Amino acid sequence: MDVCARHSAVLGRDHKPTPDSIRQPKSMTVPKQSKFLLTTFALGHLSNDWPGGAIWLLAPAIAVSMNLTPAEVGTLITVQYLGASLAYIPAGLISDRVSNRGRLLLMTFWWVAIGYVAASFAPSFWLLALMLAFAGIGDAAWHPIATGVLVQQMPTRRGQALGIHAMGGTLSAVLAPLVAGFLLGFMDWRSVLQLSALPALIMGIVFIPVVKRVPLSPDHAMSLADVRHLVQVWSQRSGLGLIAMIIFYNMAILAIMSMLPLFLITELDYSLAAAGTLFALVMLIGSLIQPLIGRLSDGAGRKRVFVTGVLLAAVAAGGAAAAENDLLIIVILVLSLSSLVGIRSAVLALTVEYAGRREATTLGFVFALMDGVGALGALFAGLAGDFDLRYAFVLASVFCLVAAIIAVITPFQVAQLRPHRAPTG
Repeated sequence: MDVCARHSAVLGRDHKPTPDSIRQPKSMTVPKQSKFLLTTFALGHLSNDWPGGAIWLLAPAIAVSMNLTPAEVGTLITVQYLGASLAYIPAGLISDRVSNRGRLLLMTFWWVAIGYVAASFAPSFWLLALMLAFAGIGDAAWHPIATGVLVQQMPTRRGQALGIHAMGGTLSAVLAPLVAGFLLGFMDWRSVLQLSALPALIMGIVFIPVVKRVPLSPDHAMSLADVRHLVQVWSQRSGLGLIAMIIFYNMAILAIMSMLPLFLITELDYSLAAAGTLFALVMLIGSLIQPLIGRLSDGAGRKRVFVTGVLLAAVAAGGAAAAENDLLIIVILVLSLSSLVGIRSAVLALTVEYAGRREATTLGFVFALMDGVGALGALFAGLAGDFDLRYAFVLASVFCLVAAIIAVITPFQVAQLRPHRAPTG
């Protein structure tokens, strides 16, 4: 049975798994404080993700400038994501340990701004990759802290809250490539990357008075019992299945995202501006449907929504590889990638409900899987693209099918865990 269990046994109560399909009670209105946090955090997410969003279109320009192969483009993106993934788990742990999370969020803006400006001066391929990875650490740290706060503030609307927050990041993947494609017609990629750091710099100033309005951590004294609980949860069959599902899901996303702009430019003869516009359209569709799909999954069930989305994406990605008509290729690639982006909030909500507690640490772990191990999708897609860029979409289709199969055969239910005495104080 598909279950997002809450581990109440660990909290000293009887453990009764809660079916994923059961509708959660929803209040009629969202509290004013929650609305403020949703809006502010979505804007913060957009600002921190903006330079990373610009990279999707800067990568082809960098490839032309440095004479890179598709495999090297995939490697550049993979290294960036692998480096950034180093921050997710520590950021989640610190967020669950430290009371004042507003200061941590403020610090991420300055890290991002300084890091990407420094990366723009990198003279070689590998130094550029390492500097992008370093800059991405600040952006990565934002995610588990901000989402941890939101799911605690809106426990009955987690899918919706995560979907609205995700809109900020996805909109950065919409607007940043669009702006970058336009600017690349007038300046080189280094100057464009420097300008792409401006939103984070501006938000680093705007966010200063917001720090006081970020709720303090309700249980910042994280204990060894909490760590043991998380290890037990994720080492069970359900946890391992969920880990594998997340990895293949994100490998599919990054496989398409990393090769799509290159495919448009080299195979379909799109200009940088046109490629940026189309890429922005794809991400815009995914962004707009994320809160809707997140809210749908709050009632209809996380697994059902996920399996439907990845199967649709698998069929579309495979069809793009086989299609001959340029317009048809574009339409089905838009369908494939937007489907994958749209279900992201449902995936995150599923993991939070599965783990049952320590939301920021859980989300840090999940983001590390997505952008760490899942980043290998860009590398594998690049290697496939060295033979034919269409093979990258075939590979993405395979990743989607594997993720769907894992989701279907895995019961997201946690076995009875031995209760322990909850820490006091």
